[in-house]
Amino acid sequence: MNSKTENPVIMGLASQNSQLRGPVKASAGPGGGGPQTQTQMNQLKNISTINNGTQQQAQSMAATIKPGNEFEDYCLKRELLMGIFETGWEKPSPIQEESIPIALSGRDILARAKNGTGKNGAYLIPLLERQDLKKDNIQAMVIVPTRELALQVSQICIQVSKHMGGAKVMATTGGTNLPDDIMRLDDTVHVVIATPGRILDLIKKGAAKVDHVQMIVLDEADKLLSQDFVQIMEDIILTLPKNRQILLYSATFPLSVQKFMNSHLQIPYEIILMEELALKGVTQYYAYVTERQKVHCLNTLFSRLQINQSIIFCNSSQRVELLKHRNRVFHDFRNALCRNLVCTDLFTRGIDIQAVNVVINFDFPKLAETYLHRIGRSGHFGHLGLAINLITYDDCFNLKSIEEQLGREIKPIPSNIDKSLYVAEYHSEPAEDEKP
Repeated sequence: MNSKTENPVIMGLASQNSQLRGPVKASAGPGGGGPQTQTQMNQLKNISTINNGTQQQAQSMAATIKPGNEFEDYCLKRELLMGIFETGWEKPSPIQEESIPIALSGRDILARAKNGTGKNGAYLIPLLERQDLKKDNIQAMVIVPTRELALQVSQICIQVSKHMGGAKVMATTGGTNLPDDIMRLDDTVHVVIATPGRILDLIKKGAAKVDHVQMIVLDEADKLLSQDFVQIMEDIILTLPKNRQILLYSATFPLSVQKFMNSHLQIPYEIILMEELALKGVTQYYAYVTERQKVHCLNTLFSRLQINQSIIFCNSSQRVELLKHRNRVFHDFRNALCRNLVCTDLFTRGIDIQAVNVVINFDFPKLAETYLHRIGRSGHFGHLGLAINLITYDDCFNLKSIEEQLGREIKPIPSNIDKSLYVAEYHSEPAEDEKP
């Protein structure tokens, strides 16, 4: 590999492979932290009234909350801990260390962290811990922009809560049978994971009763608060109790998110991990081509790279596919029945597919937030990834702009790319000059 191509943070990140399907750890009781754990819990209880305080009080109280190095440190229910460990989560990721104790305290959160950093666990763990299973009403909602993300989050939630004995999780999205969802809500549901339009329909019809909702999570908040969804989100918030807790998670926070935060969040605790996590583990290159050379360049990349699975992003909107076909394509890709997925941004937004190690921007995006979401498909927490951008003359301005916004130079692609940068088994081997 070209000696100029450096990624000094990969070694450190690879050693943290704790979030991704490690050996199942024996479950531990909620008292495993000893006296220090009890102190932390008392601090969390004392901070529960923080929304009524001043900004100065909030900062002072927040300073007393210490991130936990182990899940046992948060005094979680034993049954929840069992689900966490069986899911393969061994230790809290950085976003989980920051989020879980704050969310348990009842405080609003504004978190900026890329996909694949353990973000789902950061809000699902405190959400489940705070459920009162003796009650039969909806206590928490997770709002996501796409059907695929709703299904993924609901699967994780069901897996983590499976030992809790009675936690009822329901996913509801557009494109499915509305009367069926109304019937399902006749039974007990504690957690609803939904797309915005569908949950608002259910609320307006009186099927989803949200007057006891304590927590609402906006995952991929920048998309949920874009022009397409922002009015729907405003309408949803108006139906909730005034003392509800709001958690916002996204890789980017444009002005629309700032406006929503100022209107609805009460002294939010801000978590910004993008500087640490946005580009760690992902090696980025560009190839300068003409429009006519793109397909040939793509074929060359396929022949030379060692790809587990790849996603190729295009800017142009595709013809709307039948929902059944769309689900089948995604299902096949997720289950490794196909290796390469060509799609637009919305299709994979927030989707966590661990096998993806290469992302190719066939069409280069115009916005930094779009670029971040795309390369977030590779290089997940503890994993390595490769992002290759096909750049035409017309893309040069956008390339420079995105480099400046991210504070990172995207280098020209070398003739040979070191496999240790994006293939796990090569990364674990010592370099040639280090071998005896």
